[in-house]
Amino acid sequence: MLPQPPTITHQSPKDFIIDPRENIVIHCDAKGKPHPSFSWTRNGTHFDIDQDPKVTMRPHSGTLVVDISGEKVESYEGVYQCTARNEHGTAVSNNIVIRQSRSPLWSKERNEPIIVQEGVSLVLQCRPPAGLPPPIIFWMNINFQRLPQSSRVSQALNGDLYFSNVLKEDSRNDYICYARFPHTQTIQQKQPITVTVLNHGSAEERRPTFLIPSGSSSSKMVLRGQVLELECIAEGLPTPEVSWSKVSGEFPAKRTSFLHFQKTLRIVDVSEADAGEYRCTARNRLASVHHTIRVTVKAAPYWISTPRNLVLAPRERGNLICRASGTPKPTITWAMNGIPIENSPKDPSRKVEGDTIIFEEVQTGSSAVYQCHASNEYGYLLSNAFVNVLSETPRVLTPANKVYQVIRNSRALLDCSSFVHGPFEFLGDDIQILHPSLNGRGWEKNGTLEIHVAQALNSGKYTCVARNSLGISENHVYLEVKEPTRILKQPEYKVVQRNRNVVFECKVKHDPSLIPTMTWVKDNGELPDDERFVVDSDSLTITDVTENDAGTYTCIMITTLDQDSASAELTVVEAAPTPAIVYEQPDPPTDLELTDQKPRSVQLTWIPGDEHNSPIHMFVIQYSDSLHHHGHWHNLTVVPGTKTTAHLKLSPYVHYTFRVLALNAVGLSNPSLPSRVYKTNPSAPDENPSGVDGFGTEHDNLVISWKVSIIANGPGLQYKVMWRQKDVDKEWTSVTVANVSKFMVSGTPTFTPYEVQVQAINDYGIGPEPAVVTGHSGEDLPMQAPDNVQVLVLNSSLAEVHWEPVPPKTVRGRLKGYKVYYWRERSLHKHNPHHVEQQVLTFSGNKSHGMLPGLQPYSLYLFNVRVFNSKGEGPASSNQQFETPEGVPGRPSFLRITNPNLDSLTLEWGPPYDRNGRLTGYTLKYQTVNISDVLGPVEELALPANETSVTLLNLKYSTRYKFYFNAKTGQGAGPVVTEEAATIMDEGTLLILLKLHCCLLLLCSVHPAAPAFGNVSSSVGEDGTLISWEYWGVEKNVYVEYIVENDNKEWQKEYVNGSRVYVLKGLKEGLSYRVRVVAKGHNGQAVLHQSEELLVMIPAMAARQVDIATQGWFIGLMCAIALLILVLLIICFIQRNKGGKYPVKEKEDAHTDPEFQPMKEDDCTFGEYSDTEDHKPLKGSRTPSNGTVHRDNSDDSLVDYGGDGGDGQFNEDGSFIGQYSGKSSARDTAGGHESSEAPSPVNTSAMNSFV
Repeated sequence: MLPQPPTITHQSPKDFIIDPRENIVIHCDAKGKPHPSFSWTRNGTHFDIDQDPKVTMRPHSGTLVVDISGEKVESYEGVYQCTARNEHGTAVSNNIVIRQSRSPLWSKERNEPIIVQEGVSLVLQCRPPAGLPPPIIFWMNINFQRLPQSSRVSQALNGDLYFSNVLKEDSRNDYICYARFPHTQTIQQKQPITVTVLNHGSAEERRPTFLIPSGSSSSKMVLRGQVLELECIAEGLPTPEVSWSKVSGEFPAKRTSFLHFQKTLRIVDVSEADAGEYRCTARNRLASVHHTIRVTVKAAPYWISTPRNLVLAPRERGNLICRASGTPKPTITWAMNGIPIENSPKDPSRKVEGDTIIFEEVQTGSSAVYQCHASNEYGYLLSNAFVNVLSETPRVLTPANKVYQVIRNSRALLDCSSFVHGPFEFLGDDIQILHPSLNGRGWEKNGTLEIHVAQALNSGKYTCVARNSLGISENHVYLEVKEPTRILKQPEYKVVQRNRNVVFECKVKHDPSLIPTMTWVKDNGELPDDERFVVDSDSLTITDVTENDAGTYTCIMITTLDQDSASAELTVVEAAPTPAIVYEQPDPPTDLELTDQKPRSVQLTWIPGDEHNSPIHMFVIQYSDSLHHHGHWHNLTVVPGTKTTAHLKLSPYVHYTFRVLALNAVGLSNPSLPSRVYKTNPSAPDENPSGVDGFGTEHDNLVISWKVSIIANGPGLQYKVMWRQKDVDKEWTSVTVANVSKFMVSGTPTFTPYEVQVQAINDYGIGPEPAVVTGHSGEDLPMQAPDNVQVLVLNSSLAEVHWEPVPPKTVRGRLKGYKVYYWRERSLHKHNPHHVEQQVLTFSGNKSHGMLPGLQPYSLYLFNVRVFNSKGEGPASSNQQFETPEGVPGRPSFLRITNPNLDSLTLEWGPPYDRNGRLTGYTLKYQTVNISDVLGPVEELALPANETSVTLLNLKYSTRYKFYFNAKTGQGAGPVVTEEAATIMDEGTLLILLKLHCCLLLLCSVHPAAPAFGNVSSSVGEDGTLISWEYWGVEKNVYVEYIVENDNKEWQKEYVNGSRVYVLKGLKEGLSYRVRVVAKGHNGQAVLHQSEELLVMIPAMAARQVDIATQGWFIGLMCAIALLILVLLIICFIQRNKGGKYPVKEKEDAHTDPEFQPMKEDDCTFGEYSDTEDHKPLKGSRTPSNGTVHRDNSDDSLVDYGGDGGDGQFNEDGSFIGQYSGKSSARDTAGGHESSEAPSPVNTSAMNSFV
């Protein structure tokens, strides 16, 4: 690594305007060997950045970053200079002036309305606040629309708005001047100006006069390289026109423009030649006026020659030259390592002569960085250049073995730049060009060899030799002379009808080693972006030609060294009328020819057949291999229908025959005649098999497999299979096989990494170097069980198992993970059954612990841990056991309500199946439910754990109750099971309802339904889905079953405990469910009765259901019906008393039993009533076997009370026809016609004669 003094590589601009809203970044980067360190000055004094926490310097750089958050930017304004130094010298940056951008607010002012007479001139002043940089001025109205400008109204360079003459339409109250400050992107606006133009008769015409500039002449100074803007605005009526001329010459055409309706002359990149007199002329039809502007051009210093770095050897000579120009002429001063040279240490080998420093016989250790300053009153320049004194042998810097390529008959330049230290006058003096064909001609003293007219014989190797007193260096370069690119067949002039196709051919010859690129242009511009233009390698096709396609088309063939072009014109004419078009498939192509024959490719050309009025879309190229599959044609490629050539890539060891088919919109043509046979020579395989893999099928083998999908390229295709044990064997073991896709290596150690390769071989050689694939021999079952197995019980249903992973060597395969086998040995409660259901949890990867969820509380568990690999599981660890603590119990196994009475109910229950601990008792809560489903106050009762029934006394008669029952352990209460039941009515009320129900049944002549279930319905509410039904069976095990529609899972079931309603909870919104009610046998398995299925849809947002029983109109309707029935009863009673005895009446009078006779089932009359039958249900009634009267009895069908008779009919007088049956018929007596008294207040004759 050669030492080098510092060089500044990047720095901020001299005049650096910053945004006050962003951090300040002042760039300074430099290079050198060793890497330089950096320091800064501000306003000429050292700037200690360590003392300012807001300032940091970027690592390996001198760039400063100033954090201005919470700081005033003004405190960091100033002149900064960066210094980069190492042990070989010091470089300095320009003076960087830091100023913040400013966008001050417009001063508050009141603009008085301007009233002018039509035709006079007017100036609206803007006078924006001074900003840094200056703002951009524009005029708009209150709607932010730019005010229109013209030769009459225009904006001056200072921002004022000038009217050469005003018109009535110039009156408006929103002339607003806006100033946009570019750095902060803020816009300030002046207060609107109101202009009123009065019209007191036609205005008098005026001669032109200049509003700006004033007088007949003025002067302007501009700096070289800047923009010159001259302005002349005139007033007059009619509006004057302004023109420009240069008195002392012509305008620079490419740098001159006229703006603002010719009122501004603009010249960019001003030079000294632009100085002189410029004249602007304003004229209207009355007169003309002139103004002359004298322009002088000054120049800040600019470089003519900057000093260049010097690398010198000891006792060598050299010069630093610093030449600058400017107007006035700049002053040149020198500094060394940032210190004025006159104050630097004296050096006898250095002499300063104006803009040049001369070094003679420099000494080791005199390396330094020199600064050249050029300044005048308009600016300054600073340039660093180092002098590096090194004692080194010569080096040729041109890259070794570089290849130069030139076109024949052009000039060739072979560079030989060198790094030479030694006593020679010129670099070229010690460079010799060695090549026999040059005969000593054409080399240059700067080390570059020039061959004026290169020919093919000049191609070859050239050697450049550089030497000095310390050594010699050589370098070789190569020259290749290429053939020029030439267009052999140029595109021809075409005349084509509209909507037809046209093809321009452009066949080119070029050096075969150069890659050509064909480009087409139209009228010297790009081709239209249209899919109708198809560019091929040697043609341009335009389909469906239009008039816009006419023009000149040029093909340009470009290579990396040269290019050639040719043009042709296209003329588009109208299409002539044509007869009806017949579309057919194309004729087959003809004249197949094979050209450009190479070992692996060939070019196929053909002549298309007749299109038959349907353009050919594509050509299909097929081939047949007469060597391997004679007579079988295979698709090779397709080409667009505009091409008639195809470059075909071929495989070795194939005897090709080609044919071509054409395809248009109608169909595929017949195949062309086959081409001649083209044979490709055999060669070694180009590729090796893919999909190489190494794996084991047994613990002591390695199977190497691959995919047989390569092209043989020649006879005798075989596979060389190679393997070696990774990181153990250095040499490969190999075997050669054929006609297989795998090979098995036996006797390998278990699960050992192997490197494998498969290489293709044929009779002509071997394939490329195959890729190395790593595989493993076969696996065996793990040898060792996990040690140190422990368990941590987290709660009643979760435990964490820990184990120590087995050593990797004992896995004997790919570690897949660990399995924990666990099972519930028994419950810790003596009443619970014994369970042995083994479960397995798998933990993938090299885990050392895992969670066992879903455990049963209050249970004894056993478990063991096993490791497993791809082969299987290893031995199990010794069984460990743990106990889970108590949890809350499950729901009670059943809850039944029995023995309903007027004021009492008996509840029976079974303990939970899952006690999950020691039961501490039960909790029973219950409350009344009225007809509107309004719940009453809750009563709570604590029951001991050894009880299985309780009788609730002092209940209200004929009242529905809802019960909530759950079990408890020491951990808390379990889930609640709910039931509903009602106390029975008093006997009189019950008999009235039964009589009324039966009679209404006979009126309706409805027979009971044969099935056990009927009237299954549903209602979706906020608390769940209410399922109700009717049931006439005797089985008590009734369940509501449900399942998601179109689901194949098992039916979910809920035990309903003798009720006729049940609320399904937890159904998911937006789903449909199939619901049914089933009655099962005592074992709870066999289904004895089943209702029809009901489809229940749960809405996405279930709406609040309205209980019809709570609606006023419904209550009123029921009251009216009840009143009507009462009136009918009274009428029937009176009518019955007025009439005589009917046959039925005589039978009623024949009963002598004084007891009230209960109603018979067959004919709806009253039979004998006895206390022994108080609680026997009527046949066909909906009262359950336990005597409970449910709240849905009022909804039952009248059929329920019809019994098996069902054939009772009404006679003309309204009495019943039929015979009494049952116990009452056996006790008939002849004594007395009516009962003397009855236990019920209901008159039996009235009930019997109810109509």
